[in-house]
Amino acid sequence: MTVPSMLTVSAGSGDSVFAGVDVCREARLTLPDGVRRPRFEDDLWDLAEVIGLPVQLALQHRRFHFALIGDPRWRLAAKELVMALLAPQHEAVASLSRAYRAPHHVSTCHGRLAELIRFTAWLTAHGVTSLEALTSEDCDAYLAHRRYPRDADGAVVGERGTGTRRLAALIITDLLNYRDLFTADRVPAGLRPWGGASPSAIAEDTKVRQNKTPPAPDAVLQPMLAAALHLVNTVGPHMARLAEAIRTADQGWSVRASGLQSTTRVPLAEITRVLAGYEQAGEPLPLLEDQHIQGRIDTGWSATDPLTPIAFGVLTRQAGFRQFYSTWLPHLRGAAEATLKAVGAERPFGRAAVPIARADGEGSVPWTLPLHRKQATALVGIVQTAALITLAVVTGMRSSELMELQVGCRLPPEEYGPGLVRYRLASKLIKGQPLGGVRDEWVVIETAYRAAALAEQLHDDPVVGAPLFGRFHFNSRYQWFREWVNGPEGQRHGLAPIPEDRLNMRMLRRRLAIEMAYRPGGLLATKIYLRHVSTATTEGYASRPGGAQAELLAEVSSHEQERNLTLVLEEFRNYQDGIMPAGPGARDLAEFFAHVDGKLLSDTAVAAGAPRVQANDRDVLNLLTKRARTLHLGAANYCWFTDPSRALCLKLAGTPDADRPLVGMCDSARCPQATHHPCHRPVWAEHADQAKVFLGGLGATRRTEKPRLQSEYERAQRVLSEIDAADSTAPDEESA
Repeated sequence: MTVPSMLTVSAGSGDSVFAGVDVCREARLTLPDGVRRPRFEDDLWDLAEVIGLPVQLALQHRRFHFALIGDPRWRLAAKELVMALLAPQHEAVASLSRAYRAPHHVSTCHGRLAELIRFTAWLTAHGVTSLEALTSEDCDAYLAHRRYPRDADGAVVGERGTGTRRLAALIITDLLNYRDLFTADRVPAGLRPWGGASPSAIAEDTKVRQNKTPPAPDAVLQPMLAAALHLVNTVGPHMARLAEAIRTADQGWSVRASGLQSTTRVPLAEITRVLAGYEQAGEPLPLLEDQHIQGRIDTGWSATDPLTPIAFGVLTRQAGFRQFYSTWLPHLRGAAEATLKAVGAERPFGRAAVPIARADGEGSVPWTLPLHRKQATALVGIVQTAALITLAVVTGMRSSELMELQVGCRLPPEEYGPGLVRYRLASKLIKGQPLGGVRDEWVVIETAYRAAALAEQLHDDPVVGAPLFGRFHFNSRYQWFREWVNGPEGQRHGLAPIPEDRLNMRMLRRRLAIEMAYRPGGLLATKIYLRHVSTATTEGYASRPGGAQAELLAEVSSHEQERNLTLVLEEFRNYQDGIMPAGPGARDLAEFFAHVDGKLLSDTAVAAGAPRVQANDRDVLNLLTKRARTLHLGAANYCWFTDPSRALCLKLAGTPDADRPLVGMCDSARCPQATHHPCHRPVWAEHADQAKVFLGGLGATRRTEKPRLQSEYERAQRVLSEIDAADSTAPDEESA
């Protein structure tokens, strides 16, 4: 039941309590000077210029179109509801017992209005002419309408998610909770849809939320990131000059250039001087794009005329005039043909490109072929997308955080010694933050820092504070990028094709978190060592514990726990199948597994001499969880960090009180807490083969190196023998 408010207005009794209100001032939203301020009575509230709105928020979500609600009474109720959500501190709103006490975000309010527009349209279509006539049956019917989408024949074709159902229930409960605020029409005071249940319960959204975003597939990630890195690191330095050439052309001789004159006379002397300049510099004349050449042919130019493909419009603008007329051609033919014969013709951008190494190592190619302006602009966009992909993959930034990057976001590198440099990018944390976001910094690797620098160089107007990427639609940009990589130019550069699988920014972030959790020390993708990414991300967490990198590290930690539990369970099942651990810590681990195995035996089954009862994975995991927290992955071993005082790496480093092992210093053949398993055998086998090759190549004079390599080889062989022996040892059922 709704508790009566201190300020109750009867439906239809007069003006709204918000009449004449300045929307932004009441909602405490800041607008720049000179911008029109929306009033409560306006049917369009334009909040596009509100200071502090995230770049990610699209323009259509900053404008509130109340005119889409046909009934004037319902339109007024919609304005009152949105105003109450934006300004809960208003006296009339604060007195409502069920009103929200914190202001809603502009995007949230826009979503509420969109749902209210759908709800009022549904009411009209179903003959409900007043909110006073709304019944619980109507509420049930609308929820079913939003829950089950239907085809043109009215057949159910699926079920919408809990978010859609929750919003449908939420808009009805909002109309009930704020009913005393509405002036022209309101729902009945006694209405109790769904027995007063919360919108989340109504939507059946009561379970613990799990991350259902799949990680980016390796088959897509590897070629995509390899292509992005090739464009950023190899093509990028040349692209900066191409972007500058495009800007120079736009300012000097494009159709948008300022200062060009209009004339009716033939500017023979001026264009002749331009032609002479081309000839003197040995520079080819500019060519028209193919469609414009065909346009000339369609209007009567000869397809065999050597001057038909020449971009006379460019030559005319370079001479200072706005437009070329075909009637000038007879006067210019002699000089133009002479220059064409001397220097030839070519597309105007990317001429004489220097060779670069192909991505596949198969020789070198010019970094670009000559381009028309549209092609050059498209290539700049492709390389900008490559910089965006690089930043997204190796930093884990969300799309909202990437959109908040600005020109000048690269903070000065901090050098702590030879080769020890920390790179930072300044951005904003948007998700879950108040309007305007919270300034944040990301510690990144040099590759990400270089990608941000390239994006600044390719910016149309690189003034400090301008959005680096602005608002972007990743799916579209990625599709263009993939088409370029899979097309003739990508193949000319030796890039591997990218499969046409689905990909988005959330999948990239999930993949980074999983890679850091599951494969420490491994390769994230071509040329990017994961340990560098992991180190930079961890530094960012340590530097700013409340920042966005802390959230990413929390995701990584969650995946690490899942990984550890999975690995411990797998090794326990191996133990039960007779595949024993090897290494100095094998005995301790085997004893622990034997203890767990004994716990899982049924007392009744043991007393009766019956075979053991196979417990399910959940029961086993409950017993393995504590040991899983001690597991750390090395490149060639598992480290069970149960006792810091026994850790060989901490003794060697002189840090016996550390709470984590130094896995990079692990000598697993000697550490009493290290174990080897069949999954580590390929690493040790490769190490043994390499040591053997090096031993065979040592001369008689290398007396110091030979004993050391011989020792390494023998140790690797010993570990391999132990792994093989443990794999073939069956457990003693009676002793177990």
